Amino acid sequence: MIVFAAALLLATIQSRDSTLDRIQTRIQLEPGAQVGLAYMDLGSDDTLFLNADTSFHAASTMKVPVMIELFRRSSTGSFGMNQRLMIVNQFASIVDGSAYALDPNSDSDTTLYHRVGDRVPVDTLLRLMITRSSNLATNTLIALVGAEDVNRTMQSLGAQRIQVLRGVEDGKAFDKGLINTTTARDLAIILAAIEEGRAASPAATNEMRQILLAQEFNEKIPAGLPPGIRVAHKTGEITAHSHDAAIVYPPARKPYVIVVLTRGIQDGAKASKLIADISSIVYARNTARADAGSTQTNHE
Repeated sequence: MIVFAAALLLATIQSRDSTLDRIQTRIQLEPGAQVGLAYMDLGSDDTLFLNADTSFHAASTMKVPVMIELFRRSSTGSFGMNQRLMIVNQFASIVDGSAYALDPNSDSDTTLYHRVGDRVPVDTLLRLMITRSSNLATNTLIALVGAEDVNRTMQSLGAQRIQVLRGVEDGKAFDKGLINTTTARDLAIILAAIEEGRAASPAATNEMRQILLAQEFNEKIPAGLPPGIRVAHKTGEITAHSHDAAIVYPPARKPYVIVVLTRGIQDGAKASKLIADISSIVYARNTARADAGSTQTNHE
């Protein structure tokens, strides 16, 4: 039994090294690319990390922490998900309080701009923020819950390096280097907390999963998986940065979390393909280990 355990440990180490070698070889095909990766199998102790504690511009992945805070605050009675918020395209810079507006042409969702002056339910804004990555919805919701409270909640979940400082397109803040940042490990931690029902109440975390499953932009992590695999995820893009953070649900086994953060690739399509290829490599690893586990169980 001891010999078998030692052999299994050696095989695990060799598999981890082999997977990282494949991933690093793929990254090298994109000159100047930097990648942060975190993989955690929620059905075992299998993990894989590459530059997992390196901070990246969070881009729209910061919308997941905002979603968690919204559900937690709603559960305390601070507001209801059906509460309607006035939509205005004017926000205050965190630098000096001066007003700025969002550019609809820089937003992946333009539908909400047609509702400026209307009152829209928090729940509708939340879904637009995640499934269509609406910047206007995001800034409206951050104004509701406050960036500082979002950070405190992330730290309570064990995500120590995520920094949500502000909404989107605060030019004065950007010029001063005041940006939202994250690491691959921290995003993996909070996605695991959602999947395991620890990020908020069981009902709230179930609703979070359903919203993430409805993501409309699927050219990254999902594109590297076999057809039909469910993926609850959030993408993020900004100049030379492209990210995806996901809970993947392989058939007939526990899900796993994978986060891929990239920077240094100017071509968005190439960045998406890199993330999809890393997703494919990790899925192959997860499948091989699951199959090996089934074989070992049968032999016993």
